[in-house]
Amino acid sequence: MRDLAGSNSELAADHNRGVVLRAIHRHRPISRTELAKRSGLTKQAVARIVERLIDEGLVIEARRRRGVKGQPAIELEIDPGGASAVGISLARDYVTAIAVDAVGNVRGRVHAERRFIPPDEFFEFVEGTLSTFRHRRAIDPGRMAGIGIAVPDWLGEIPFPGMTDDFRRWSGTDIRGRMRRIADHPVFIENDATAATIGELNYGLGLEARNFFYVFVGAGLGGGVVLDGVCHHGTSGLAGEIGWLPTVGPAGAGGEARPLGRILSLYALYDHLAAHGHPVAEPQELLRLDETGSALVSDWLRAVAAPVAEAAANIGLLLDPDAVMVGGRLPVRLIDELLLYVHDILVREGREAPPIHRAVGSEDAAARGAAAMPLADLLRLDSRDPNQRLRSPLGSRDAVTGADRAAAG
Repeated sequence: MRDLAGSNSELAADHNRGVVLRAIHRHRPISRTELAKRSGLTKQAVARIVERLIDEGLVIEARRRRGVKGQPAIELEIDPGGASAVGISLARDYVTAIAVDAVGNVRGRVHAERRFIPPDEFFEFVEGTLSTFRHRRAIDPGRMAGIGIAVPDWLGEIPFPGMTDDFRRWSGTDIRGRMRRIADHPVFIENDATAATIGELNYGLGLEARNFFYVFVGAGLGGGVVLDGVCHHGTSGLAGEIGWLPTVGPAGAGGEARPLGRILSLYALYDHLAAHGHPVAEPQELLRLDETGSALVSDWLRAVAAPVAEAAANIGLLLDPDAVMVGGRLPVRLIDELLLYVHDILVREGREAPPIHRAVGSEDAAARGAAAMPLADLLRLDSRDPNQRLRSPLGSRDAVTGADRAAAG
């Protein structure tokens, strides 16, 4: 975790500003006196930094604290109107864009269930959505922290059933270059599962658990790792790729080892239902199935619970986290049912595993995490990662243009 302790050196002004912003974000509402204690800065230094942040519109004096002796302390918070951000989740089966304020409250949302959206159609969607957000005043163009985009790695390269030739063009698409034609705001790009992890870190159970593993259930399966309050990518950027974890499949699968992502994903569930005469095309249809269809879903959840329990136990041995969190596009009710079966297996078999919870941010987890990236950069939060202004998950993650380096400063 980034150091919450500040320095009183004038040369460390930006560092101290970040220390104060992180403390206000994490412990809000908080008084100036408490800020000084948590940061290690003098009360005078805190007072100067806070006044500058108030002048900039990032921090507000929310209220006076009642019920204590003496002069009531004035409580500080991040000003919701101090910044706007847009988060966009691009996936193989949908696209979602949300507009948020400085504390992550959703002010606008545009969603489309669209399988294998090609690049040109996606950028038309982005341009139209930004116009809609401006028209509805969901964002303040003058206080935009940036645009975050969450996208799977190898988009257009990993074969999926029904994938079109137009969709394969993603493998050669310059997202940053195309975005520069649409908006002049900073663009942050991250893997979708990692973005969902960042959203949970900043706005979900990550406020309580500083070490956790996030399991992201979508068209495929991904994951993210948080240690000491910081999201870790690993040497090659593939930390948390649990979808490739070799796992023995459910009973009846012949006992062969398969990647966990072939067992637990929306597409795996869709295939199971289609094979039994109950085809569905999107997550919400799973909640509208008849009694027979619902029973098939429950059967599938029971079957995949065993490999999920095995994975959770292994995560516990490898990382010893505070928790394992499950989120993504699988409907909340079904995540809860799955975790019920997982807990039953762990108890019955006497397996040790970290606590397993449904993530707070589920359906729009990747989009919320994408929106969190520019805000984390502005507010100097623990999840801030300057490389997100350079990174591209499509093809080589290290391909950075001169224009991108200049934009990142």
